[in-house]
Amino acid sequence: MNWPNTALTERLGISYPIIQAPMAGGPGSPQLVAAVSNAGGLGSLAGGYLHADQLRAAITEVRALTDRPFAVNLTALKPAKPDPAKVARACELLAPYRAELGLPPEFPEMPEPPGLDEQLDVILDMQISVLSFVFGAPDSEYLTLLQEAGITILGTATHLLEAIMLEESGVDFIVAQGGEAGGLRGTFVGQPEQGLVGIMTLVPLLAKHVAAPIIAAGGIMDGRGIAATQVLGAAGVQMGTAFLGCPESGAHPAYKALLSAGSEIATTLSRALTGRHGRVLRNRLVNELHRHEAELPGFPLQLFLTQDLRQAAMERGLTDFMALWAGQGCHLCEDRPAAELIATWVEQVEDLLGVRTPDPSSAIAAPADESHAADPVDPAPAARAPEATVDDAPDPACAI
Repeated sequence: MNWPNTALTERLGISYPIIQAPMAGGPGSPQLVAAVSNAGGLGSLAGGYLHADQLRAAITEVRALTDRPFAVNLTALKPAKPDPAKVARACELLAPYRAELGLPPEFPEMPEPPGLDEQLDVILDMQISVLSFVFGAPDSEYLTLLQEAGITILGTATHLLEAIMLEESGVDFIVAQGGEAGGLRGTFVGQPEQGLVGIMTLVPLLAKHVAAPIIAAGGIMDGRGIAATQVLGAAGVQMGTAFLGCPESGAHPAYKALLSAGSEIATTLSRALTGRHGRVLRNRLVNELHRHEAELPGFPLQLFLTQDLRQAAMERGLTDFMALWAGQGCHLCEDRPAAELIATWVEQVEDLLGVRTPDPSSAIAAPADESHAADPVDPAPAARAPEATVDDAPDPACAI
């Protein structure tokens, strides 16, 4: 261990190996993405649900707030084919909730999901330096284009077979998404329950069997979790739930209030909101649709069917119908600025690992005065790779 200089910080030119997980639907606001990057970590913009013009606008908004590197996250999953019977059943199940919120009985027309082609054109055109994926990785043709453009690629694995497949595909880093993580499960091989390995088991397992550096995600809420995963062999961490309470987070105030009031049993895995398993805080919608999950259409069809219901709930502050993504560590959420949280976590890691991190702002030393030539000086900070640049001056749910 050489905290904070790891394969992640050296590759990306960031100060600390801390990534803010991509969080769609509001929580992962451009302000949060920029705040994390400005504090020396790596902010992540969830772009999987955005069409090309929306993605371009979101990236531009983040760049207006930071000149530091940040990641964009996309999905590598092909949308589920519509099953008319399951769509009809979902509409039937959701109709009473729509009536309760005063929404019309007719569901909005199903939108066309954004294509990965159009999204990657934006990534290449806007010279994004870091791109992460959930639900697998794009095919080799896409990956070759990204690698030739010098883009660092992160893939998400929930068990060893997925990690091996991602490494063979050519990704640079593997995000190990533990079963504790909030948001959509990234499992793309096997059944959802096979991708619920805890982070304390998953990180050393992947570190032993794959050469690509591992980024730990799931249940990490402070410096204790960061230090523990460093000892287990991770090159960095990805934290989402820990940032939900920040003032920069776009999470609804009523959503934030529930987080710290929860506990390790406050969350559950549900398909009710999106058609794909994800860890959320229990609420009325999740509880009442639980027994009907097998009847619902797949991702992202169910996501679209619940979209205006969730939007209406947010406008009214009704958490019973919101998507309350949260990891098992949600009770440790704090209402503090992202930069303040990161600074605290860094201090905690230093104390636990017995190291001291140079202040990034003092990395450039003043010219030495000859009269002090004999004075002892501090050793120079460890060299870092050149900072990944972002020219000129953002969403999918993932591990949080």
